[in-house]
Amino acid sequence: MAATDDRTGSTEAKLDQLGRLREEALHSGSDKAVERHRGQGKLLARERLEKLLDPGSFVELDRYVRHRNPYFGMMERRPYGDAVVTGHGTVLGRKVFVFSQDFTIFGGSLSEAFAEMICKVMDLAAKFGCPLIGINDSGGARIQEGVVSLAGYAEIFWRNVQASGVIPQLSLVMGPCAGGAVYSPVMTDFVFMVEDSSYMFITGPDVVKTVTGEEVTFEELGGAATHATKSGVAHFAAPDEESCLEDARYLLSFLPQNNVDPPPYFPPTDPPDREDPELDTLIPDEPTKPYDIKGVIRRVVDDGEFLEVHERYAQNIVCGFARLGGHSVGVIGNQPQSLAGVLDIDSSVKAGRFVRTCDAFNVPLVTFVDVPGFLPGTTQEWNGIIRHGAKLLYAYCEATVPKLTVITRKAYGGAYDVMSSKHIRADYNFAWPTAEVAVMGPEGAVNIVFRKELEESSDPEIRRQELIADYRAQFANPYMAAERGYVDDVIEPRRTRPVLIDALQTSLTKREPRPRRKHGNIPL
Repeated sequence: MAATDDRTGSTEAKLDQLGRLREEALHSGSDKAVERHRGQGKLLARERLEKLLDPGSFVELDRYVRHRNPYFGMMERRPYGDAVVTGHGTVLGRKVFVFSQDFTIFGGSLSEAFAEMICKVMDLAAKFGCPLIGINDSGGARIQEGVVSLAGYAEIFWRNVQASGVIPQLSLVMGPCAGGAVYSPVMTDFVFMVEDSSYMFITGPDVVKTVTGEEVTFEELGGAATHATKSGVAHFAAPDEESCLEDARYLLSFLPQNNVDPPPYFPPTDPPDREDPELDTLIPDEPTKPYDIKGVIRRVVDDGEFLEVHERYAQNIVCGFARLGGHSVGVIGNQPQSLAGVLDIDSSVKAGRFVRTCDAFNVPLVTFVDVPGFLPGTTQEWNGIIRHGAKLLYAYCEATVPKLTVITRKAYGGAYDVMSSKHIRADYNFAWPTAEVAVMGPEGAVNIVFRKELEESSDPEIRRQELIADYRAQFANPYMAAERGYVDDVIEPRRTRPVLIDALQTSLTKREPRPRRKHGNIPL
């Protein structure tokens, strides 16, 4: 016989009430708001979580939370869950914490209760050592709550910083994200955007026009293409929401649960001892002729699978995740097809951030070097190439994960030092026979060292070519560096994969003592 309570009714009535409340909490905004949302080709908040997480794994938290704002008649509309769905689930069988903002309710605007729900899952993710994935689709702070909503943003920002380098944080921007709200995604580890439906900016087009006179569209100002190619804010830009969610799942397969755990290992189907004869002839005989470094990377890593990060930004350097012998690795490579692979401000910042992210989460680094130096010019100098270039140098020096380096062709000047050289404590450094390790290229060196001799020569051009050939034979090769132990071995290109896998397996037990200090002072 069911127990009863005269004050609240029977157990059966209570269960009925729970069912009604649960059903009500599952609904998004008004039918009109939902129809408008779907008309833009966008998924609802819960639908996004269903596609992001493993089927049936989502566990919702705080579904009955409602806002507490008594002003502006807001108490007449208090939907359950306010305007965000929070909880946890699994991705590829591994626990993650999530939140998904619901634009169909109050335009996804952030209230005190909304912020508290997000803060709770952030705290749980940090406490339990699980990745945090936030889906952003919000009109910003809820104006009706005034400074309380601003305080909510600040609480989220603070937690982003405390969790940084402790758990992976992913932000999926799948709608508007404007004003102060943009600072939470940009402080996370990876930002995903959807083309033609998501945007990020501090001030919108109307404000820009009022202040500067510039006329610009939402997409031009802060769309996915803009942030993927010009600003570098977006690490990934997907053509649609389903692709964006799948990209996030794939990225997580390379990352550990937290900064203490190792990255996930997948037994390789690609033989670790596989050689690739085509690598032997991949480098052009002409030193100035470009080639695609991504072709090198894909021939070396497991099954040719390479998840590139910042694919469309600072294309003179390539960064991304792959596997070697089943182990997750972060790959950095100079790209000869873009600006001859030189280091400039954007590429230094891009690679520096990537190196630090890998180091924070125990992902070994593999660097492919073909760098003629830093980009010269007043634009670079006046905009701080010295300071920004130092960020990449600092990141490599600071990193304590296994660091493996392969010099494929050029490694000139200070850029040779910066790109994970032995001198900044790379663990294994290899070179192909085509490598040129020198202070500068033969042409520049001859023009400086033999300037007087060339001026006095009866045929300067013939003498220049003779001196260039002599310089290249003596210095533009890997053997002088190998004599000094700066290069551990000169290897046949075809053997790059087995050599790197052996070096990686050897260095996985690496332990690097750190100096006692609060933190270093990276040249930001």
